[in-house]
Amino acid sequence: MVLKQALIFLGPPGAGKGTQSKRMAERCGVPHLSTGDMFRDAVSRGTELGRRVKPMMERGELAPDDVVMQMVEERLAESDCARGAVFDGFPRTLPQAERLGKILESKGFGKPLVVDFCIAPETLLRRIAGRWTCSVGGEIYNIYEAPPKIAGICDFDGGTLVQRADDRAEVVKERLAAYQRQTRPLADYYRRLGVLEEIDASASVDNVSRALAKIVNCGDGSDGRL
Repeated sequence: MVLKQALIFLGPPGAGKGTQSKRMAERCGVPHLSTGDMFRDAVSRGTELGRRVKPMMERGELAPDDVVMQMVEERLAESDCARGAVFDGFPRTLPQAERLGKILESKGFGKPLVVDFCIAPETLLRRIAGRWTCSVGGEIYNIYEAPPKIAGICDFDGGTLVQRADDRAEVVKERLAAYQRQTRPLADYYRRLGVLEEIDASASVDNVSRALAKIVNCGDGSDGRL
């Protein structure tokens, strides 16, 4: 399939954007683009941009928009993006969205297709705050939806289950509030442009994949990969 378009997945933390964007990128044969991954790659390769952002990353600071957009524009100029790309969790702000639109137009991609992963806050809180990970093998459980056989113990290797600091309920609530303040307005922006589609992110992973395949016209997703 020739995509020749940028796909943008919007949605709060824990809505499933990462999983679905990787599936979609593989299915369509285009790169999966995460700004975090791009920054880490630039640093590891020692590029000019990487040298510029390395001190910021080490201090835990967010890179300014001009740096982010330079990186995105350079990445889209690479040959593997000729047929399109899937953006995971980017853009995050309205200025970034407006700038990205201009970059895409200049490179002949036209307007992006944007998918908003819609999910009720209480469902999201349950999904994220219930997530625990095996300290040995990394297996992931959800104490509400997919609990281990023995509380706090991994079924496979007996490792202790731990919870990431940013998965705790009080932290999750703040992360969701920050999303609503900063990123949620992007849905309204893309809706006005006529490029926004909505999807029920509370469905199972494979059902979300199938629904996405119909939106993007990239097969029916019946192979489970989307």
